[in-house]
Amino acid sequence: MQSPAKITYNPSSEFQHALKKRVERYFRMTGRSTRDSVRMYVKSAIIMTAFVSVYVVLVFAATALWQAALLSVALGVCIAAIGFNIQHDGGHGAYSKQNWVNRIMAFSLDMVGASSYVWARKHNVLHHTYTNLAGHDDDIDLGWLARFSPDQPRHWHHRLQHIYMWVLYSVIIPKWNFRDDWSQLFSKKIGSHRLPPPKGGDLFQLVLGKIVWVSLFFVLPAILHPFLAVAMCYLIAAGTAGIIVSIVFQLAHVVEEATFPTPDPETGHIDTPWAVHEVETTADFAQGNRALSWYVGGLNFQIEHHLFPRICHVHYPKIARIVEKTCKQHGIAYHSFPTVSSAVRSHYHHLRHMGKPVPTA
Repeated sequence: MQSPAKITYNPSSEFQHALKKRVERYFRMTGRSTRDSVRMYVKSAIIMTAFVSVYVVLVFAATALWQAALLSVALGVCIAAIGFNIQHDGGHGAYSKQNWVNRIMAFSLDMVGASSYVWARKHNVLHHTYTNLAGHDDDIDLGWLARFSPDQPRHWHHRLQHIYMWVLYSVIIPKWNFRDDWSQLFSKKIGSHRLPPPKGGDLFQLVLGKIVWVSLFFVLPAILHPFLAVAMCYLIAAGTAGIIVSIVFQLAHVVEEATFPTPDPETGHIDTPWAVHEVETTADFAQGNRALSWYVGGLNFQIEHHLFPRICHVHYPKIARIVEKTCKQHGIAYHSFPTVSSAVRSHYHHLRHMGKPVPTA
């Protein structure tokens, strides 16, 4: 279906105003800063140390094939952790009150192969503004490969997407590294939305990031090892990171409990305030799993992240209690899966349901 060029929402509701005041009161009473958290700086140091350590051992010390394979998996786990934590908070401006600090942290995404410039527009603007709206939210648009939304066309092979998508998640990052960034930059579009070409500092950061990535993942390793071995290690690392990143993000939006609203076909209007829309199209999972929350950068608290993207994720567990209580008081459904497995089941069932033939009138 052809999506309207512009999407509008109802004005801010009492729910949004009440929630904002309560969260502001929480930070005022606790004396905590929404950004520049010492916990976040320590956490980033741990993650980067793990990444560098694994990389050094893989490139300079591994001799056996099994060692290279295991270390490549570990490197993929570290890459995902960098994306979940350092670049995600930096890209949202949630890491620090200093913009230059946020830019440095966001550059960690360029370092592992994807453009933080493109991501900021694809994720911060389109995904966070038009969550789960087909034709606008590029995160749910995989073209003919998958059908995530009822508003997307169905093809015959989608009947098996609940099986094959788990495998395809492993190629998301190689696709991102080698195709998506470049095609969007050259076409100057992300889906139906314009992507302004990078200039000045943005262009320099993009070019520098690609040079660093190619040097780290291909040039330097190829000096010491056969290129085929280097390519295989990259694919294992990127595949591991792709599966982890894809599943974490899908469990937040592409589940049975999340809604996929359809804008008015003529006006593009959504008959819901934006904040309510974000809650209804999103779900949390495994809120009580502290180890998981640490690793995924609080992205299991996705509702809180969508409502307060510029607050550092270390605060999300506390904020979640405020959000859930406020939703209940205003009659808004707050979806939270108790475990990862329950969220995975919901994603599986949603894929299967979306792959079934569309009933005809």
